[in-house]
Amino acid sequence: MRVLLLGAGGREHAFAWKISQSPLCEKLFIAPGNAGTSQCGTNLDFSVSDFDAIKKCCIDEKIDLVLVGPEEPLVKGITDFLISDPRLNDLDIIGPSKIGAQLEGSKAFAKAFMHKHKIPTAAYGEFTLDNYKDGVVYINKHELPIVLKADGLAAGKGVVICENYVEALAEFELMIQRAKFGEASKKVVIEEFLQGIELSVFVLTDGKNYVLLPEAKDYKRVGEEDTGLNTGGMGAVSPVPFADEIFLKNVEEKVIKPTIEGLKADGLEYRGFIFFGLIKVGDEPYVIEYNCRMGDPETEVVIPRLKNDFLEMLVAATKQELNKIKIQEDDRFACTVMAVSGGYPGDYEKGYVIHGLDKVDTAESIIFHAGTITKDGKPVTNGGRVLCITSFGDSIFEAVEKSKEELRNITFTGMSFRRDIGYEFE
Repeated sequence: MRVLLLGAGGREHAFAWKISQSPLCEKLFIAPGNAGTSQCGTNLDFSVSDFDAIKKCCIDEKIDLVLVGPEEPLVKGITDFLISDPRLNDLDIIGPSKIGAQLEGSKAFAKAFMHKHKIPTAAYGEFTLDNYKDGVVYINKHELPIVLKADGLAAGKGVVICENYVEALAEFELMIQRAKFGEASKKVVIEEFLQGIELSVFVLTDGKNYVLLPEAKDYKRVGEEDTGLNTGGMGAVSPVPFADEIFLKNVEEKVIKPTIEGLKADGLEYRGFIFFGLIKVGDEPYVIEYNCRMGDPETEVVIPRLKNDFLEMLVAATKQELNKIKIQEDDRFACTVMAVSGGYPGDYEKGYVIHGLDKVDTAESIIFHAGTITKDGKPVTNGGRVLCITSFGDSIFEAVEKSKEELRNITFTGMSFRRDIGYEFE
């Protein structure tokens, strides 16, 4: 098979690493890719937003399957765009339709979907400029803390947890009246704060059947013990110790199955991944958010634990034959630790040469590139989150220690990483 993978992060490197191992893979292209994906296939120099270039590549390179990594092209309708061209009638795409991707693209859409299909989630209200005053009243009557979410995509920055009414009203005004997040905050979802512990659960669905992938827990804050600013993710672990068989069965019955059935009932075309951002409140799962793709850096622990032929799974999804797939998992713990640029998640510089990659012991550790490119034959930094190392162990502590040990072999100007990923499970 000839495969086109869209994206440039650690998630895409993990996908490329796994797909390249499949005997079904004849040729793998990655657009735009990074310094790591170039070791798994051929990087192409166009962005995930260049729909015309993507279409031209599918035609010229006789692509059989497109795997869409990030959310932006999905929310903007890349799947619909490609299938609308009769020259691509035989092309298979892993990624939902534009309306299906609204599970992530619109918080209000997702909340209405959950409410309709009785999927447990926090109570909420939604507001625009037209009913702004109602929103002010809603906030003043709401229990604290209170959560404000920009409706649309806001690069992971559109959620604010407010501890007092002054802060909540100020944020509400900034979002709607002053377009703090641009188009994304023209509508704001206000919801109750749920107290619990978070985790991520993933499925691959063909629109009819689904397979449950290994769960994970990521760490968003830049500082030790979850302090400091939010990031795209500083590390992740899988499996999650508190997500036992009973809890995950509860998730399937109360969250996953109603979601898949809801998509079918609403006539939403969906072949691809669903990321369930969950919070465990007591023993009950609640949905914080849906994503229409895999998470990053969670993918970097989920995919290495997957023993199945990943490309075979994707093909089964295109044929609505996921009922024939039985997921096989590595029983060991996997941990990934992300190395980031100095100043991240604030301002940072790019273009620093990365040293020591050849010193990493790849027997039980894997390097996944995220924000890197190749320049003059050398890997250099090209983002805030630069690369991560995933390691296996018989415990989370052992896996974390291996990743940290291998990261100490790598250097670039301003490099830092959290040393306490998985700290609450030690």
